Amino acid sequence: MFWAMLSVAVGFVGLAVLAFFAVKVFVEAQRLGHQVAATTRQINQAAEELERAAVSVARAGGDIA
Repeated sequence: MFWAMLSVAVGFVGLAVLAFFAVKVFVEAQRLGHQVAATTRQINQAAEELERAAVSVARAGGDIA
């Protein structure tokens, strides 16, 4: 009877540890998603600025009417 109770207790502790790490992975995945979204916004903003600069340089050079 002792070994059965011990195995149930060890199984419960194992599930608790797995749940803890699952929550930790979920939180880190959300953080990574937010960082990717922020970086994507920065890249898009830089691309728009580069496009505006290229248009103004082309106008100054006379390539665009």
